[in-house]
Amino acid sequence: MGGLLMDRLHKPHAAFPRNHAILAGVAALVMAGISGCANPERSRDLANPAVDPAVTAVQVCSVCHGRDGNSSSPNFPRLAGQRAEYLEEQLKNFRAHQRSDPEGYEYMWGVSRNLSDNQIHGLAAYFSGQTPQPNPTGGKPVAQAGKAIFENGIPEKQVTACQACHGPKGEGLGAFPRLAGQHQDYMAKQLLVFRDTEGRPGTPMKQVTHSLDRGDVEAVTLYIQSMPVN
Repeated sequence: MGGLLMDRLHKPHAAFPRNHAILAGVAALVMAGISGCANPERSRDLANPAVDPAVTAVQVCSVCHGRDGNSSSPNFPRLAGQRAEYLEEQLKNFRAHQRSDPEGYEYMWGVSRNLSDNQIHGLAAYFSGQTPQPNPTGGKPVAQAGKAIFENGIPEKQVTACQACHGPKGEGLGAFPRLAGQHQDYMAKQLLVFRDTEGRPGTPMKQVTHSLDRGDVEAVTLYIQSMPVN
């Protein structure tokens, strides 16, 4: 017994082979992560302009917005097929801290901080080129009131029809975003940001939304989610 104990004391590596294996594994993972960041084709380094925007879209943006821009979470907007002009403008607004809506600064200020104009242009091109997918309403009945607001507005409340700026099919026009198939929850939050806060300045939406009540918001956003995407 004494001889065995002395052998262990003189050969500590023999007593702890499991720990050495764990440390070796950790070291390997660290080195793999370092090599990945050094490779622009497998990098999440947002400050590296050498990383192709499509790589950033797949490896970073996809966490919230989906690989193809068709996010499954109602908290994050769908970007697939969104107008490139609009995406560029919003990314630049995030980068400049012009958009201060809660989800905006929580998720996007840090992500956009080091993006160059070329990276922003590339990301906008990537997501605008993706194919939007239908967005089921989960069995919620779509009220005709929502369709009426989208197509005609609410004249007695001086609310402009959504299609006037966003197109009759919600496809978006110029710098005005595509709405068709967007998540109801996300859209409702944004309408309330426009109506109740100064978190998204510089758009006509403050005036458009000022007379909307909760029922109006619920109806029109559910209709928008149910709209055909093609």
